[in-house]
Amino acid sequence: MAIDYAPLHTDPTLPPLLVNLYSDTQTKPTPGMKAAMMAAEVGDEQFGLDPTTNALAERMAALMGKEAAVFLPSGTMCNQIAILTHCRPGDEILAHETAHILTSEGGGAAALTGAQITGLRGDRGLFDADTVRAALRSKSRYSPPQTLLEVEQTANSGGGVVWPLAQMNAVAAVAHEAGMATHIDGARLMNAVVASGVPVKDMVASYDSVWLDFTKGLGTPIGAVLCGSQAFIGAAWRWKQRLGGSMRQSGIIAAACHYALDHHIDRLAEDHTNAKSLVRGLAQLDGIVPEPAETNLVFFDVTATGMTAGQLADKARAKGLALSTTGKYRVRACTHLDVDAAGIDTAIAILRDVLAAR
Repeated sequence: MAIDYAPLHTDPTLPPLLVNLYSDTQTKPTPGMKAAMMAAEVGDEQFGLDPTTNALAERMAALMGKEAAVFLPSGTMCNQIAILTHCRPGDEILAHETAHILTSEGGGAAALTGAQITGLRGDRGLFDADTVRAALRSKSRYSPPQTLLEVEQTANSGGGVVWPLAQMNAVAAVAHEAGMATHIDGARLMNAVVASGVPVKDMVASYDSVWLDFTKGLGTPIGAVLCGSQAFIGAAWRWKQRLGGSMRQSGIIAAACHYALDHHIDRLAEDHTNAKSLVRGLAQLDGIVPEPAETNLVFFDVTATGMTAGQLADKARAKGLALSTTGKYRVRACTHLDVDAAGIDTAIAILRDVLAAR
């Protein structure tokens, strides 16, 4: 199912937000992060003269166990540059049918690379090695070259599910045996690391490229880092230049990423605890059926309330709660560093009031 997020309401007549569970992209830089940004040593990134950005790339490459890394403005740019680097026009990419690159990047793979994405089926945003094998084509001039396998860790539309390490390694092994490259969309990769206890270097070892988004659970205002081999990152830099992703004194925002690595990884466990608390509270509300939460994403069905997801989200926003919708009757709530346990209680109370006023 394609993801179709309802817009975050900005109507000036609406009351101020009390709790923003729309997305973890809604976080604001903390005072400590702002101070780190203002103190950053900077230079011209395009000429390799920004020491803070250079240090971030080196730090991320080491963290991921890869040879090199490049700093980019967004996770979508990381995905698209990875596809542009791994693939050529006419190539085929295998990914889950609800993957972000298929549902939420404006058809970027087709528009920019000229590659097609074949969606693989599987429960909660995951697929297995047998599914990959079944999707492999015979190599002939009649078939598109299959060049890339992509997984999303965590699986967003699957409910923030963490790919088990053995399953990630198994699908990568099938792809490599078939001569394909492998790529991880790491929008919420550190959520998976914290939830599973698997070190990030082990989690991504079987994959040729991977990126980490700093603007979601890690709370920065901008920035993502793409990692891979020296040759891959060298080619990625050319695409960064072509797409306008090269920056000047990027150390100001790279400093926020350093701060996030130092201060915001372990605290992701708080978001996961709050998500589970939200699920327990939602389960007590008439007509709402929540899905299990493994990380910081909570999805719930509102069919039995007699309202659509959009109607419920509108009524909640009128009372100060922001939610997103991912289907006619499916709502998403996302916990993050700007929502504490008291905020979860407030969110549940608002939804209780919305349901009482039906």
